[in-house]
Amino acid sequence: MTARVIGVLALQGDVPEHLRALEDAGARALPVRRPEELHQLDGLVIPGGESTTLWRLSVAFDMLDPLRKLIASGLPAFGSCAGMIMLADRLADGAAGQLTYGGIDMTVRRNAFGRQVDSFESDITLSNLAAAPRAGLDGSDATALRAVFIRAPWVEENGENVAVLGTEQRTGRIVAVRQGQLLATAFHPELTPDRRIHELFVDIVKDNT
Repeated sequence: MTARVIGVLALQGDVPEHLRALEDAGARALPVRRPEELHQLDGLVIPGGESTTLWRLSVAFDMLDPLRKLIASGLPAFGSCAGMIMLADRLADGAAGQLTYGGIDMTVRRNAFGRQVDSFESDITLSNLAAAPRAGLDGSDATALRAVFIRAPWVEENGENVAVLGTEQRTGRIVAVRQGQLLATAFHPELTPDRRIHELFVDIVKDNT
């Protein structure tokens, strides 16, 4: 079977790391920066970075409206950290005039876990994964995932059609969600060797095409 083509929005953030993780998960991955590149994709990853910068760069590169339309029309998308913010329909503390791509019926708070100096690693309790969980590299609980949080958001409210996939064990805050073909995490799965989140997204893309 031909590998699905998944783009990584290459305006800022961990683009090479997401490309590598997607290739590990069985997709054909490529960076995208221009609107005309979007129509060759079966799915799109929106990496972390800084959400207000990502919004402004999306406007500058004429990507905001095309991405909004494609996501609304059913393009599978996965957002990590700032990407989660950009997939939110509502922001609890957005900058003045800040726009998102939208798509997930949730309210997200930016920098909810603190600033850059407050970055940390934590175990995530996983549930509702379509892909079968597997034991961690150290033989740990297969339902747990070690996650990296960098100026991370969290989900303050989620609609009834939004499935909660993960909560941060220390605080109980929602940090991973799915609504249909859209997936979002507050953490950076591309920065660890555990590929379950990217594998889940590749499966979502396969089911959608």
